[in-house]
Amino acid sequence: MNKKLFVISGCSGVGKGTVINEFMKRNKDFILSVSCTTRKPRQGEVDGVNYFFITKEQFENNIQEEKFLEYAQFADNYYGTKKRYIKEKFEEGFNIILEIETNGALQVKEKMPEAVLIFIAPPSVEELEKRLRGRHTEDEETIQKRLAQVKIELERSKNYDYTVINDNIERVVNEIESIVKSNDTK
Repeated sequence: MNKKLFVISGCSGVGKGTVINEFMKRNKDFILSVSCTTRKPRQGEVDGVNYFFITKEQFENNIQEEKFLEYAQFADNYYGTKKRYIKEKFEEGFNIILEIETNGALQVKEKMPEAVLIFIAPPSVEELEKRLRGRHTEDEETIQKRLAQVKIELERSKNYDYTVINDNIERVVNEIESIVKSNDTK
């Protein structure tokens, strides 16, 4: 039984969530990894389902004890993936999808070279900007910050195993399924 970890990253607004949800519906031998965070739960979020909510002190102790496969800090909150969680899910017979940002993905690759990194890219930066503006959920300053981050993420994506252009959900999911098959997960 050769179970694998597939890390999926992409720019904000590229459609990662939609792609992953569709992939998960079609591939029942996969589980979506649950990360730890120090941020407070949002309304409707469930501990152990959306995140494992832990204190900053617990998180920092786990960092010291090298219990994370990857971690990062954003807006005064930590986010990370525990090594033990990944090991347990492999033992339960699952392949794993880990949806994280590019810096974390490169940490995973360093510690687990067999992990497969897939970057979901927009058809163009202009198209991504159009999608971000079309959501009408963020102010201009936030949109500009996200667009500046896109350049960093696209540069980091050069270190990924695969880049998939999200121009059509069905095609992207099919392409990810082909990547999975070519990496022998049965």
